[in-house]
Amino acid sequence: MAEIKTKVGQENITDFLNTITPEQKKKDAFQLLELFQKITGLTPQLWGGAIVGFGKYQYQQKGGQKGEWFLAGFAPRKSNISIYTMAGFDQYESLLKQLGKYKTGMGCLYINKLADVDVAILEKIAHASFEEMKKKSTTLVRY
Repeated sequence: MAEIKTKVGQENITDFLNTITPEQKKKDAFQLLELFQKITGLTPQLWGGAIVGFGKYQYQQKGGQKGEWFLAGFAPRKSNISIYTMAGFDQYESLLKQLGKYKTGMGCLYINKLADVDVAILEKIAHASFEEMKKKSTTLVRY
């Protein structure tokens, strides 16, 4: 079985976020950092050198492969900002209608910039997803 390559690293979050361009995306990333720290109460860690993750849990796939992943997080990518909503989207349908401009796929909410969405609604979605993942997690590791 192939081992998952995206693992928690020791890089400094602030240093990583300061490398982001353009400037507005960098500002959005720092705002998301504050938002996720407020939601989770956890210290962020950089996963795979490009994902800001909070907390971690252990999982086992149907085929038996085990791994660790973060409970909540975001990644400021070149084309968009990925917000990881590990709990999926079905239960957030009414909130998503109020969110603004976004796309979804494979547990990610994709936005171009924070100005395109209602940040209060984004906070509700991210918080609900984080709480749901904490309930589902058999092992929650706090940093």
